[in-house]
Amino acid sequence: MEVDISKNVLYDIACTTLDRIEGLEVATAPIKVGEVLRGSGARTARRPKSLKVTREEGAVTFDVGVNVEYGRNLVNLSADVQRAITENVELMTGLKVRAVNVVVQGLTLPRGA
Repeated sequence: MEVDISKNVLYDIACTTLDRIEGLEVATAPIKVGEVLRGSGARTARRPKSLKVTREEGAVTFDVGVNVEYGRNLVNLSADVQRAITENVELMTGLKVRAVNVVVQGLTLPRGA
């Protein structure tokens, strides 16, 4: 029996994984002027996340845009993102993760600052 795992499930696994990594947040995707956002069809404050999932031949690639807390090591945090997403997706789905491409899009102030 073959099980098909949707991109939405892979997206949710990646988002949940990223929510658990201290010192970063998934950036919001850039939107064009006049673009209608997801929801009821009206313009809303909810913006899509900068996370793209691509499936090809049984392998998955993630493109992630993140905002990192000021003062954190960008290289180490990016490596943590790559490792965590790879481990969780492969463990939960059995799919091979081809790549996790991380782009640091911005900095945020530490909480409580």
